Amino acid sequence: MSRIGKHPVPVPAGVDVQVNGQTITAKGKLGQLSMTLIDDVAASKEGDTVVVKPRTDSKRGRVMWATSRTLVNNMVVGVSQGYTVNLEINGVGYRAAVQGGDLVLQLGYSHEVKYPVPDGITIKTEKPTAISVSGFDKQKVGQVAAEIRSFRKPEPYKGKGVKYEKEVLLRKEGKKK
Repeated sequence: MSRIGKHPVPVPAGVDVQVNGQTITAKGKLGQLSMTLIDDVAASKEGDTVVVKPRTDSKRGRVMWATSRTLVNNMVVGVSQGYTVNLEINGVGYRAAVQGGDLVLQLGYSHEVKYPVPDGITIKTEKPTAISVSGFDKQKVGQVAAEIRSFRKPEPYKGKGVKYEKEVLLRKEGKKK
């Protein structure tokens, strides 16, 4: 029995969840998200909760049970509270700024890196070395943060590059004489 899947998803006040067959739609103050469950999993709304259960005792149904429950929970939390990923930039002359609809990064290349901000995502730069990516879709927020990090991943000797706020870097010792 799934330890995660057996817990119902609580629906907070201000969030409207609709279950129509295999399609689940969550609507809240930040936006609207919908997803379609696979055929091996069924969902139902019971009061202020959404319950996800496997339709059959097949292996795929049991595997996707907790995954589907977590995706529904991410939708509900996203439209009510939203998600934020913070990035830090380390390096001499490395900085970021939001200009119009683009994030402009100077990361030690001969040119600036311009990243167009996708719909549904908000990027803020309080300091030139701090980037905050926020939105209501957890997958999209994580994908945008990973794309920004991929422009200059942190290197292991001095730690220069773009890293997640709480990321711990494995540092290496430099060469000896």
